[in-house]
Amino acid sequence: MIAHSTFAEPQPTRAFTSQAFDVQHRGTNIPTGPEYLRRFETSEIYELADGAVFCDLFAKRFGAVGICGGYGRFRPGSSLPCHVHKFDESITIVTGEALCQVQGQEYKLSGYDTAFVPEGRAHRFFNVSEQPMAMIWVYAGDEPDRTLVDAGYCSGSISNSEDSRID
Repeated sequence: MIAHSTFAEPQPTRAFTSQAFDVQHRGTNIPTGPEYLRRFETSEIYELADGAVFCDLFAKRFGAVGICGGYGRFRPGSSLPCHVHKFDESITIVTGEALCQVQGQEYKLSGYDTAFVPEGRAHRFFNVSEQPMAMIWVYAGDEPDRTLVDAGYCSGSISNSEDSRID
């Protein structure tokens, strides 16, 4: 088993406690209660760009608060358009090889390499391998949200003068 986890703390710690915790009610969209299991094979698949399909696995509409994430699969040569988010993002490449562009910087990722893209930074991922490329993504926001911007922000041919962030 390979597990990918995300913590809201820079240095996760563990302390055992005997304290009881109240159940937090999170709305009526939750399938079975505050915790639930979402099966990949029964989740909706949608295409964000030609050759790039995605599946949302947890989000506000499923009961999560302040975090969402899912799975994306890119056929060889495909990519998403250059975009920004109003929250931080973590992306782990689980198969294939990706080229990640972030405001003029380029990084190659494969074999569970993980990229962190801060809120407001223009970025995109390309599948540069001969096989499908797959990723697990996690946003520090309730629902997936992308604002498309000119590809020049990702390649670095257009710069943002205000602290490298696009609002």
